[in-house]
Amino acid sequence: MARQTGALQARVEYAGLSAAVAAMRAVPRERALELGARLGAAAAAVDRPNRRIALINLRIAFPELDRSAQLKIIRDMYRNWGRMLAEWVHMDSLDRSNIERYVTYDGQEHWDEAARVSNGRGILVLTAHYGNWELLNAAHAIYGTRITIVHRPLRNPLMDRDLRAMRSRFGNPSIERKAAGLDMARLLRQNWMIAVALDLDVRQGVFVDLFGKPASTSDGLARLAMASGAPVVPCFMVRDGHSACHRITISPALEIEKGRGDRESAIVRNTQRCARAIEDAIRGHPDHWNWIHRRWKTRPPGEPRFY
Repeated sequence: MARQTGALQARVEYAGLSAAVAAMRAVPRERALELGARLGAAAAAVDRPNRRIALINLRIAFPELDRSAQLKIIRDMYRNWGRMLAEWVHMDSLDRSNIERYVTYDGQEHWDEAARVSNGRGILVLTAHYGNWELLNAAHAIYGTRITIVHRPLRNPLMDRDLRAMRSRFGNPSIERKAAGLDMARLLRQNWMIAVALDLDVRQGVFVDLFGKPASTSDGLARLAMASGAPVVPCFMVRDGHSACHRITISPALEIEKGRGDRESAIVRNTQRCARAIEDAIRGHPDHWNWIHRRWKTRPPGEPRFY
């Protein structure tokens, strides 16, 4: 787990966030999105330490792009985060009467087919820190899907508290990422859908190819899918331009090998399929992903770090 922010720094960060939240809450949603985008652009201009990390990642993923194109992706990413904050502020106004104004499904037939194949064993929802991932889970719940989230606590405990409270409002319980396997297996048996963001670096995982470079990735989802028989369905939130409208894009369930012969090799191949689905989503909308995460931090034995 990431080290928690100290109490004083946490309060200072929270106070700054609260000021932005108050400003956005005072204006309508569409106006708040414009304000959020401007705040995001300002953050991009001053956050030089994280810009370095993002540029390293972008050189890995899109080496064909020149620096100006890579910087544009970074600026657009921060603008998207600003819009996300604005939508977060107005999230509690969403319900079944208005959700279709802001979130619709693209590929609903794949979700329905996965539910049929699952036959009561639940669904593992493969996703990432991509687009407005918090709205993704809230919208699922508002539409009537019982979905829970594997949660890695935020560094700032005050922000983490608010995040959990908002999720609980829509009926999205959180599963603690550490030792989550038993809880996930239990909820799958109760026919829950479990959202897993599989785009984070982990110290102990398996190395799979992501944008042509080995990336240490949790193999927990692959192991659980193989043990439970629950289908793995890629699902990502895509924003329509700069608007407040989104599409939950659903792809066909991934092929999951049972690995009766060589289980460990099958786990790596299944995790690779998950990584490929995430890479495809990022290639489609690069500005939707979190480029300041040290995704390739953990290296294979003998390979030096580069962040």
